[in-house]
Amino acid sequence: MSGSLTQLLVFIFITALIGLLTYLKCRGHGHSKASENKEYFLAGGGLTWIFVAGSITLTNLSTDQLVGMNGNQMALLAWWEFAAVAGLIILARVFLPVYYHYQCTTTTELLEMRYNNKHIRALIGLLFFLGSSFIFMPAVIYSGSLFMINMFNVDIPLMYVATAFALIGAFYAIFGGLRAVAVSDTYSGILLLTMAIVVVVLALFAIDFDFSGIPAERLTLIGDNDSPLPWHTLLTGMIFIQTFYWSTNQVITQRAMAAPNLKEAQKGVYAAAIIRFIIVPTIIVVPGIISFKLYGDINDAAYGTLVGDVLPDWLSGVFAAALAAAVLTTYNSNLNSATALYVCDIHEAYVDKKPNVARLSGIVTALLTVVSLLMVPVYAQA
Repeated sequence: MSGSLTQLLVFIFITALIGLLTYLKCRGHGHSKASENKEYFLAGGGLTWIFVAGSITLTNLSTDQLVGMNGNQMALLAWWEFAAVAGLIILARVFLPVYYHYQCTTTTELLEMRYNNKHIRALIGLLFFLGSSFIFMPAVIYSGSLFMINMFNVDIPLMYVATAFALIGAFYAIFGGLRAVAVSDTYSGILLLTMAIVVVVLALFAIDFDFSGIPAERLTLIGDNDSPLPWHTLLTGMIFIQTFYWSTNQVITQRAMAAPNLKEAQKGVYAAAIIRFIIVPTIIVVPGIISFKLYGDINDAAYGTLVGDVLPDWLSGVFAAALAAAVLTTYNSNLNSATALYVCDIHEAYVDKKPNVARLSGIVTALLTVVSLLMVPVYAQA
């Protein structure tokens, strides 16, 4: 059996297995209650801390992270992940108690309560909605599709792969709501983190754990004033960025707001912070540094090249399935969150106060999927 066929068969099997496990976990939680915002967008408050942690972790971990950050081929980028721990702790200790106290569905709901003005909530919600629609979601399926094509070395039009990602992601978001998204996030996250660690271990063996010959500036964690990440920014601007992203970003906080109570949500966020501190920095910088020793300065090709060299064919298929799952979960997480912003912040405020949430969400998700696909050629030509 050829290597490419082995990769493809393993890829299909693992991908189907994740889908089956997600279905088995979520069945019985259909749309009988999905007319309520809490069921569709917050999984009925039924996510245990494990699924909160898993969903938060994988929503922020996809091909753009693994390929892009390893493409810098320097250890300094690990600080983005170390600093994220502070953002997650602030979410757990400061913001979550407020969100749960006011029983928020979207983060922007706090603005309406604070200023007693629905227009402010709608304006900020619209900005987040447009950002997800025209920037983040198209970028995710574009980068994921490109990586899959390069990894399998197949001659398939990019739009075919992007369409497959978009349709499968939309299926999860429409028919499963946040519950299916979070469950698939967790299963996929376990697989992706495991495979990413395997890549690190095999890469270390490939260089016999010898980092000699790598310039010191690529190994240091302390950036000087001329560095892309000066050390003093960690104590100033970085904190504000991390607070915004982890504590007010609907895509992230929505998972934490879907637990049955505040304590369960905080446990999930703390678990996500531990994963972010211990595992994620290693998998987003070490492969890039090792690839510099092996291949030189090859930028964004670093991760894919290393993975192709250190993994056997059957493991490459598993890794491809893990990355495909990461792309899907990041995409459908953003779909669900963008839909929540439109339904809760805009539609219910200006169009219909009590819509059929399941039907409206399906329509919005379908439209967002079309927009994402229309934007892919723009990214491909950029």
